[in-house]
Amino acid sequence: MKNDLIMAIDQGTTSTRAIIFDKQGQPLISSQQEFTQHYPADGWVEHDPEEIWQTTLKVCKDALQQAGEQDGKVAAIGITNQRETTVVWDRETGECLYNAIVWQDRRTADTCEMLRAGTDLTELADKTGLLLDPYFSATKIAWILDNVEGARARAEQGTLAFGTTDCFLIWRLTGGKMHATDATNASRTLVFNIKTQQWDQKLLNLFSVPANMLPEVKDSADDFGITDADVLGQAIPITGVAGDQQAALVGQACFEPGMIKSTYGTGCFVVLNTGEWAVKSQNKLLTTVGYRINGKVTYALEGSIFVAGAAVQWLRDGIKLIDCASETENLAKSLNCNNNVYLVPAFTGLGAPHWNPHARGAIFGLTRDTGIAEIVRATLESVCYQTSDLMSAMQKDGANIASLRVDGGMVANNWILQFLADVLNMPVERPVVAETTALGAAYLAALGAGMYKTLEEVHAQWQCDEKFVPQISPERRTELLKGWTTAVDKVND
Repeated sequence: MKNDLIMAIDQGTTSTRAIIFDKQGQPLISSQQEFTQHYPADGWVEHDPEEIWQTTLKVCKDALQQAGEQDGKVAAIGITNQRETTVVWDRETGECLYNAIVWQDRRTADTCEMLRAGTDLTELADKTGLLLDPYFSATKIAWILDNVEGARARAEQGTLAFGTTDCFLIWRLTGGKMHATDATNASRTLVFNIKTQQWDQKLLNLFSVPANMLPEVKDSADDFGITDADVLGQAIPITGVAGDQQAALVGQACFEPGMIKSTYGTGCFVVLNTGEWAVKSQNKLLTTVGYRINGKVTYALEGSIFVAGAAVQWLRDGIKLIDCASETENLAKSLNCNNNVYLVPAFTGLGAPHWNPHARGAIFGLTRDTGIAEIVRATLESVCYQTSDLMSAMQKDGANIASLRVDGGMVANNWILQFLADVLNMPVERPVVAETTALGAAYLAALGAGMYKTLEEVHAQWQCDEKFVPQISPERRTELLKGWTTAVDKVND
């Protein structure tokens, strides 16, 4: 093996992975471990940060050991992560004060409702590109400070640190020497001004978050410190960081304004490159930092769906209709049509473009003939319908979209991608390397380490594995989408 390998740490919502790539972006070694999901109350979702840390250590050491056995050497590390998920820890002891509050968590919905009454939402959107919603980090930080005994006083004294999971891992990997995040993750907190690229004191005051808790904000390809040799057994530079959806934008080589990707993991996230312009949506989409390289910000428009692959996980672990996700493709294929069964997976509320944290999931159209296949197919279809809602909102905002690049674990399912092309009425392209979130983190690390000089070198690596084109009639498409809209309206009241 070579000495210019890159290890991507992909700290996701349900698992942590370490994938080692070569300079050409080909995955060579992979290690993955799931961790526990905690649901202590309705709408609450938590992770144990120590379990996240232990899974990270395990997969990294496993991947590095495999590389060493093949005479390979990792030159740099890139990190990508579940965004918005909030961790607060003690700067001296490293001990976390509370479980990580996950991006899906809706416990601060009432707080957001109260804040709306006295908040200039236009100014908030202009500064952050975001909506006032429990999805983002700010109200999660405040909840921890207000609900863990003594936490707010300790924060005011400067002894506590906040970070999204990338930041938490950087702190641990460097032995506490580096408290930093990148601009993409900072842009998801509700307290970062995406135009000035600075933490905003007025917003910090609004959400009662002490500034001294916050990390340094760096470029997405930058110096994030060196791993402590006592932690991983090797001192390796960390040179690339991005939130998972922005990392996928990089991994899909969507570097030109108008290029768009959709990632199907736990949730589904559609991200449109808008270049140097921070486009303000008129249709409840988010304006966010796509990436920041060499101090230059590239902006993006994003639509967020809270439940995609998580719905398939629910089929498997929650109601136990399937034993593994791979069964869903054949079950969906077994039906000529879905007999008007619709599932709206609003298990933790509805994301864009509805933004209703109080909505809950439902299944419509059940009859005595409804079986496992219909419910499974309705679950897969719901992911495509939600994507259609996002694409429609982007088109209303002026986007001229010719095709959609897709990635994530769900895109191995050909049936989903064909149905997606049918519903969207546009080509859907799956890349050769489908796990582009990790790949994007690796590319950023390679840029940060000087292994690549330009984004054009990254773009040259992208290859299409298969293109899916629409096959259904306009009438059938209209009929399907009408049924979906009716179902969503019922849970969105």
